[in-house]
Amino acid sequence: MSIIDVLALYSIFVIWGLMFLNIVLSVGGFIYIMRMYRTDGHKPISEYPMVTVMVPAHNESIVIQKTMEALLKFDYPKDKYEIIVVNDNSTDQSAEVLQRIQQNNPDSRIIVINTDHVVGGKGKSNALNIALSVASGTVIAIYDADNTPERQALKLLVENLMSDDKLGAVIGKFRTRNKYASLLTRFVNIETLAYQCMNQAGRFFFFKLCTIPGTNYVIRRELIDRMGGWDVNALAEDTEISFRLYRMGYTIKFIPQAVTWEQEPQLLKQWFKQRTRWVKGNLYVLKSNFKYAFDPKAGRMRLDVIYYALVYLLMFTSLVFSDMIFLLGILGFWYVTLGGFSSLLWEMAILLFVLNVAITLSVEKNEFNFSNLVLTFFMLFTYAKLWVLVVLNGILQGIKDTVYQREVIWDKTERFEEDGGKKKAGNPKGTEK
Repeated sequence: MSIIDVLALYSIFVIWGLMFLNIVLSVGGFIYIMRMYRTDGHKPISEYPMVTVMVPAHNESIVIQKTMEALLKFDYPKDKYEIIVVNDNSTDQSAEVLQRIQQNNPDSRIIVINTDHVVGGKGKSNALNIALSVASGTVIAIYDADNTPERQALKLLVENLMSDDKLGAVIGKFRTRNKYASLLTRFVNIETLAYQCMNQAGRFFFFKLCTIPGTNYVIRRELIDRMGGWDVNALAEDTEISFRLYRMGYTIKFIPQAVTWEQEPQLLKQWFKQRTRWVKGNLYVLKSNFKYAFDPKAGRMRLDVIYYALVYLLMFTSLVFSDMIFLLGILGFWYVTLGGFSSLLWEMAILLFVLNVAITLSVEKNEFNFSNLVLTFFMLFTYAKLWVLVVLNGILQGIKDTVYQREVIWDKTERFEEDGGKKKAGNPKGTEK
């Protein structure tokens, strides 16, 4: 057996193993979501706490108006929540837009903090810490500046948080608002549903584990204070704070009825930049927490550390090897001698990938259709392949950041106007069956 055959077997074993794991998680997620959909998601509580809704914003004038309109329409008691927007070292018209919103809503508690390049411009974590310093809520809610949450989202999240003292945070679901803008956003829409929402549901169903996303979540203020705020060196501040909650002994719960709609990158360049940032952030968290994978006292959090290691170490290397073997075969330099058995396994892996996504799409209104199944098939050979390049770029950028001691700065996703197109944005209503 040649070295190429060994690498091929390694790739097949790892890819099959992780695909099987994702199928199991999807089945668990399907069961959990179907159970949740039998209820409205609400939990009776005696009194609603004061909530501070934080919105970190950097050059968000294109989308901030729509976001603020959605936040002001929450069905949460009006005297029980405030909105703090950190307009962080913006150079566009964000300050003027936010000032106008304040003037048009005198009865709502809206606090706008405008920072300069000295205090601000140092990333999302720094902006959140600035907002925390003036927040009055005992519960903190986070929304990105391109989000339009549904009216009941905040109440659902807070009710579930306050109904269980073991919960440190509660997260909702996010959907692609502009899924019809381009082929890329349609791919992102499917990926979001399959590998972020359904995966979260499955991990919570089996292990009571969830990772906080960057938006549409609530967290207890006292826990943030005990942590000393957000880690300003963490690009993936959401993942980083999730692991700190785990270590403190708290659980994170997923509520699929709490929905927000967000704008996704429409161009490949912006998508690649965004995902590179995610990879760098997640690798930082993995590096910081990898020691807990071998610590029995870490409890269930070890499973998440191992999961991240499987994705960023085993999955990455197996995909690199499989693509390398494919190219060598095309160029005629080397061939796998495993015969038809190898081809059969790869073909079955493709079917497994499509099946995994199909399970996810089946729980979403208007998503389970022939068009999306065809897109899923093509995703495997196009969109999914880009992940290898993203991880490789993230690793290289992380090394450069360490060598050159680069300071964390805002590296946000470019926003787009969504008006004027018949199919520019997704329908932000009636998302669940």
